[in-house]
Amino acid sequence: MIRLIEKGLMFGNLVHISSPALVERYNRALQHLAGKTTALTDFHVDISGYSPEVGIELEDELYLNPNGVNRQFILLTTEQKRAPLLNVKFSTSRDILREFIEMNEAQLFALTATDAVAGELVNSVFELTTPADLLSLRRIEVEADTVGGTLRKAEQLAGMVERFKSEEDAWFDDVLIAQMIETARDTGDVTRNPVRLRHTAFDQRNFWTAHFGGLYLFADVDHPATVYMGDRPDGLPMEYLLHQSQRNGIAQFLENNALVETIIEARGLNSAAILQQKMDFLTIAAAADAGVDLTGLDRGDMRRLARNHSDRLPEAYHGLAELLRWATDGGPWPRITSDHPAYFYTLRASDTPNRDLVNMLLAELAPLDPRQLFICHKELFYSTYKTWPETKKAFVADFLAREYQVDKAGARAALFGHEPDMSGEDRVSDDIIARVGPWGAVGRG
Repeated sequence: MIRLIEKGLMFGNLVHISSPALVERYNRALQHLAGKTTALTDFHVDISGYSPEVGIELEDELYLNPNGVNRQFILLTTEQKRAPLLNVKFSTSRDILREFIEMNEAQLFALTATDAVAGELVNSVFELTTPADLLSLRRIEVEADTVGGTLRKAEQLAGMVERFKSEEDAWFDDVLIAQMIETARDTGDVTRNPVRLRHTAFDQRNFWTAHFGGLYLFADVDHPATVYMGDRPDGLPMEYLLHQSQRNGIAQFLENNALVETIIEARGLNSAAILQQKMDFLTIAAAADAGVDLTGLDRGDMRRLARNHSDRLPEAYHGLAELLRWATDGGPWPRITSDHPAYFYTLRASDTPNRDLVNMLLAELAPLDPRQLFICHKELFYSTYKTWPETKKAFVADFLAREYQVDKAGARAALFGHEPDMSGEDRVSDDIIARVGPWGAVGRG
């Protein structure tokens, strides 16, 4: 994993904490939340304030996420909003934290100038004992305050101010006035500068969770279903429970809810280039298994690898090759059904609020595409990366550093964006798509 770290592909964009003042604030917040402290004088934190160095020191990678359910957080700076979330247990957690920070950025900037803000993503479940508990996680409340209780005191002061203004004899209440003065030393003038955090409740209906072997819960779609990767989540009150091996059922679910489109029909996409890249990744997987040196490969090398190891190429490669020939050379229309190993490699999420979750699912269903795996499902990418031969690790790390890190936004837009295509280049014409559909009239005829 050192190779990934050195290339900024792992633990990238973490916030470096080295100031003694910030370390001291972090320790006070950590003591407040978890009853622990760190002896480290500098470390890195993610968007939630989790530090991999502190996790190693404490021998507890869930020291801010007990039971993996109610994620706690420590904010030392609003710059944490740009950081990733490590040890993800729910796909929605980072989005919730980022939106919370952005919605309250001015207030949090002021609060973190003098103290750490500590809090928790709270739901009604403290520990997941059965899959059915997941349906209780529909609404997440963000509870937050400084370690010194600035927000709590501000609320108390606001109440005292109201009493002072409304009660007839408040002008003569020396105790009340003394309490107001003492509290205002911590909060400032709450009448002119109210200290209040807003938008602290978030809906969570469709999400991925690492619990119960990993599953994708789609409760808020026209035809709800759960796709699970491990054991069947018995007791989950949902009509359709689909194991990852039930390809026809998953394909039907995605189509019925209009959650996917094929690479060929996607607007603004260089379909041929993406198909070719996916084929290259499948070639690399076969060559790496054969112990081939993958250093410094160019396009000609890729073709030679594919020819020399054609007997090792997975069936998905041949399906993508047929589709590429159809898209670029007018070859026969390939019949690629959901049973075909290439099927999920040909899809991307359509433009819906569930786009990221669907792309995450597709990455897991097409695991030989390391770029999509890295972009859409980093937890799975890291665990899968550990199992690869060294030659494949080196190739993929170099590719991602060269082709993705230099322009993350551009790469994401090219692969998963839904901007209209203004040029018409490298795109199969709309009338052809209309005739064949994603895998439509020609394939079925």
